Amino acid sequence: MDLNTLLETTVVGLGYELVDVEMSPRGRTIRVFIDDRSKESGIDVEDCAKVSNQLSRLFEVENIDFDRLEISSPGMDRVVKKADDFERFAGQDIQIKLRIPHAGRRNFQGKLLGFKDGKVSLHLEKDDVELEFNNIEKARLVPRFD
Repeated sequence: MDLNTLLETTVVGLGYELVDVEMSPRGRTIRVFIDDRSKESGIDVEDCAKVSNQLSRLFEVENIDFDRLEISSPGMDRVVKKADDFERFAGQDIQIKLRIPHAGRRNFQGKLLGFKDGKVSLHLEKDDVELEFNNIEKARLVPRFD
């Protein structure tokens, strides 16, 4: 079983959502970002400790070599990866970077309108645009401080 599948299975089994996984260049640090949709206040230290303890034991059993394991909430500028995320965060500001340019651009920032038929809809300052989901390299929410 690969690391991502192992993480997904374990984190979901504990009742959390696996948002993202980052590995340091040499794979010595593993950063795991988790969320809990049922908690309005978001992830807290106890949630991170619970997941950290479980993953530490699992990595020992599975002989996964690492120096450091970090468990965190996704933060206000969370990564948006799954199709479900693009539906869930409709109405929020988002920054998207494409693999292949669309209309001569790779970077877009605007209000996320949603996801439908394999396309992510975005409201820009002057118009709306539909971007192919499979062409998205990175996407992050842009926090608003009013």
